[in-house]
Amino acid sequence: AGAGAVSEGPPHSPSPDGGWGWAVLLGCFVVTGFSYAFPKAVSVYFKALMRDFGVGYSDTAWISSIMLAMLYGTGPLSSILVNQFGCRPVMLAGGLLASSGMILASFTTRLVELYLTAGVLTGLGMALNFQPSLIMLGLYFDRRRPLANGLAAAGSPVFLSALSPLGQVLLEHFGWRGGFLLMGGLLLNCCTCGAVMRPLTGGPGARGGARPEEERLLDFSVFTDRGFVVYTIAKFILVLGLFVPTIMLVNYAKDAGVPDTDAAFLLSVIGFVDIVARPACGALAGLGRVRPHVTYLFSLAMLANGLTDLCSARARSYGALVGFCVAFGLSYGMVGALQFEVLMATVGAQRFPSAIGLVLLVEAVAVLIGPPSAGRLVDTLKNYEIIFYLAGSEVLLSALFLSTATYCCLRKPCGPELAPDPPPGARDTEEAEGLPSLDVDRAAYQPCSLSSSTLDVGMAHLFWAELSSMGTESLPL
Repeated sequence: AGAGAVSEGPPHSPSPDGGWGWAVLLGCFVVTGFSYAFPKAVSVYFKALMRDFGVGYSDTAWISSIMLAMLYGTGPLSSILVNQFGCRPVMLAGGLLASSGMILASFTTRLVELYLTAGVLTGLGMALNFQPSLIMLGLYFDRRRPLANGLAAAGSPVFLSALSPLGQVLLEHFGWRGGFLLMGGLLLNCCTCGAVMRPLTGGPGARGGARPEEERLLDFSVFTDRGFVVYTIAKFILVLGLFVPTIMLVNYAKDAGVPDTDAAFLLSVIGFVDIVARPACGALAGLGRVRPHVTYLFSLAMLANGLTDLCSARARSYGALVGFCVAFGLSYGMVGALQFEVLMATVGAQRFPSAIGLVLLVEAVAVLIGPPSAGRLVDTLKNYEIIFYLAGSEVLLSALFLSTATYCCLRKPCGPELAPDPPPGARDTEEAEGLPSLDVDRAAYQPCSLSSSTLDVGMAHLFWAELSSMGTESLPL
């Protein structure tokens, strides 16, 4: 069922906000953990890869970048496959691909083979798990959706705090080849997560939710929504610098004289703080007074993250690096908890499958630019300080752009007076004269929404209220 298609089959089941949704949430938690933590945890093996293949840091950084680029860049493909086959089959195939990529990578003899296996295959497999899991989460949760997004996003720090030390242990005992082989086996758990994604009747995650002749595999109409365009531009700028500090951190600490085990533990510090930050921020975003302004909370989180990078650029001692990790983990966790909640609030559940695919495609370009460029600067300048300044500036710019554009271009008057009930008999008149219906779900209306369509609905209802006060006999025919 296309994201923008209208189903003629069974009605879309309401979001249960519980029940089997908790199993879906657990599956999304695991998939999110693998998708975001794996590209960072692989950086533990970079020193060994540089030694064995005789290459620089920027060359090995391409492994993480390609993995992330596939996670983002194949978003439209994932949207099409989900709309065609449903979430469960796509996730099962993705789990097998992700595992196969790491297993094949353990037998490679050239760096380009690592790019194709650990980068392309594993990245594609994780993409086919990540996006469908978010779609199913959005279908199973509505009232508790901010909290559900925060809990699911906590999978990233939980897995990062575990995978980074695990990778170091595997590297010491089995080398990078044995580590890749065993981590490939861990990725088979993504297949289990796909198996629990029970589709709701008629939803975008279910196969056959709309008649074939009405099916739209990718809904490009989201680009007509100003809120979506602003969000996409802000996320592109954000991703240029967001992942750079975590990818560079371990090797930065090692070059500063920190022992390998202690350097790997820095990612765990970020993970431990992140674990608390994401659910807490999700719960905060779900409060009645905060939820209509969640975009500004998202901007505040990005602002804090960028300032953390700038203020910690000269951190060299282990204590200073731990302090950076605590501050970074807090702000990074807030960003992770809110990013998809803001997108869902902007475009709605029905257009979310296409919207997330298109957003991830745009972000893929930024992922391919950010970390490799930072690695090239490190190889050239032999200085990590400028990397933190550059990454922090990019994150700050994204925060300022999103908040300013939202306030100046998308801000709307708040209050329920924007959406009065249409006069009695108005809906009957619409149906009799073939006019488009104004019967909207008032419970779903949120004042100060990012979506430009909300203002249109409010103005339409004001129009009907004005007609009601005039009386139908005064209408010009």
